[in-house]
Amino acid sequence: MQITIDLPQDLEQDLIRQATQSNIPIQTLILQALRQLTQTAPSPVSQWSDAVLSYSGIPDFPAFESYRDELLPPREPELF
Repeated sequence: MQITIDLPQDLEQDLIRQATQSNIPIQTLILQALRQLTQTAPSPVSQWSDAVLSYSGIPDFPAFESYRDELLPPREPELF
């Protein structure tokens, strides 16, 4: 497969410099970068700390859902 992209000049110069320093063709450098990007495990969705994720609550405390019946229904918006 062949793909053509337009690179900003600064990125092009960085790629040329890195390829020259590594003594590899620029195409190889780009292929390595793309392989690394596609093979890297996705970052975890959750950014919560382990302390938050492992929190199990207080056993004697009533569940929040038990108060749902006492909540007021949402107000209807006034149209006029």
